Amino acid sequence: MMNSGSDTQSAATHLRRLSNLTEALSERLEAETRAFVAHRPQDIVEGLGRTQDMANLYRRESAQLKAQPGLASAAPAADRQALIRATERFEAVLAKHAAAVTAARTVSEGVVQAIAAEVTSSRATGTGYGASGRATTADGTAITLNRSA
Repeated sequence: MMNSGSDTQSAATHLRRLSNLTEALSERLEAETRAFVAHRPQDIVEGLGRTQDMANLYRRESAQLKAQPGLASAAPAADRQALIRATERFEAVLAKHAAAVTAARTVSEGVVQAIAAEVTSSRATGTGYGASGRATTADGTAITLNRSA
């Protein structure tokens, strides 16, 4: 069995590690949000793998903390407060990031739909004459839009 000092040190180490990870993830998401707001999503492509790795680690670390509620209470108050502040910041950053991603997706989908509409309208011009001698138009059914783009 571990002594109280060792438990406190282990808890403090875990909370500090989670606080540092939370801050680092917040910084990455802030940078990604700036890229989306600047209409430069291509700027984040290179770091997406690292962001995903950090997000997965954050999920594991926070799940471990939830599974061991005594871990947080064993840590010094300053470490608990640091984690609370880091988490509050992270939640605010995450909300802004989600809004920026949603806006970028909406713009992207709008561009795809506008291009598809333009292609459809250009294909719909006189495709020939029907039996009645009137010009026929294409219906554009050959174009498929993927709404999850």
